[in-house]
Amino acid sequence: MIAFPVGVKVWIAGGITDVPCGMNSLLLKVRGLRRDPHGGALFCFRSRKGDLIEVLCRREP
Repeated sequence: MIAFPVGVKVWIAGGITDVPCGMNSLLLKVRGLRRDPHGGALFCFRSRKGDLIEVLCRREP
C-alpha cells in the first residue's frame, strides 16, 4: 500500500512509454501535456510489456 497526502493528483499515461528513455524524456512528455512536473502531482508511465511502471513525483525538501 502506498499512501499519498490528501489532494494529490495522480496522472496515468494512457499509452505505452519507453521507460528506459530516462527521466529527462519523461519530464519533456509531462511538459508536452502542459502540466508542471514540479507541481506536486504524480505522473505514472507504463512500459511496453506492462511489467514496469515509472512514477515522477516532486520530493519535498
